[in-house]
Amino acid sequence: MSGSLWVLATLIAAAAQTARNAAQSGLTARIGTLGATQVRFLFGLPFAALFLWLATLATGEAPPGLTGASLAYTTLGAAAQIAATALMLVTMKSRSFAVTTAWIKTEPVMVALIAAAAIGDLLTLPVFAAVVVATAGVVILSTKPETTRLMLRDLGPAGTGLLAGLLFGVAAIGFRGGILQLPDGSFLIRASTILVVSLVLQSLLLLLWLAVLDRRALLASFGVWRTSLLAGFLGAFASQFWFIGFSLTTAANVRTLALVEVVMALGVSAYVFRQPVTARQKVGMVVIVAGVALLLTAQR
Repeated sequence: MSGSLWVLATLIAAAAQTARNAAQSGLTARIGTLGATQVRFLFGLPFAALFLWLATLATGEAPPGLTGASLAYTTLGAAAQIAATALMLVTMKSRSFAVTTAWIKTEPVMVALIAAAAIGDLLTLPVFAAVVVATAGVVILSTKPETTRLMLRDLGPAGTGLLAGLLFGVAAIGFRGGILQLPDGSFLIRASTILVVSLVLQSLLLLLWLAVLDRRALLASFGVWRTSLLAGFLGAFASQFWFIGFSLTTAANVRTLALVEVVMALGVSAYVFRQPVTARQKVGMVVIVAGVALLLTAQR
């Protein structure tokens, strides 16, 4: 069952995250980068707590006790995700929704290598080949057809986008490490527990930061509470399924399959934000799908 369940969980998470990114990107112009960043955590926490409660009812299990190692991994993931989200929103200010997503999604190769070394995730040659092919699709999709080099004005957004991708990869490894270090519990209760712990940490960090340095952004997020609640719910919903995926398979598998989010983002870019999709981007989509297909074949 778990052999196919991680695929379903990842696809649901990717769809929900695409919707969350779209909702959250609109908040940046209204309440600032950090204000929009904290929305996904603070407004997502009540929903994550609800998911944990439902998980306890469904499984009949109590949340497992945290170990020092589990808390350390989760803290690493929480801090990396805050920084990655802020960088993602900064990049969205200067580049399209789809291209920002593409830069961020260069993370799977780094995730595969780092996770194999840091938490012992198995990395076979066929899986690594699939990761490379899918990531190559992202590179094709995100480069411009009229030039083979980045123009000087593109280096800033490319740098922030790629750094965001690296930090999202570190976050994925941290969260999977936190789940694996829990002493007991089913995959569902482990995933739900670490999600709540991570959102508590992230909410506290950002509340403290904004209360001291940018109280106006904090208050502004409550002023647009309807949009903030929507972004918070979508963020918690997506994270719930990301964490389920991390509890069932390697971080590299989850983050490579997650590249279908780029295809979803192109749809949002074209039909919601009215940003054109080029022929080169369509080729990139085909290569991404080919890489994902290789990954799923390698897992059988």
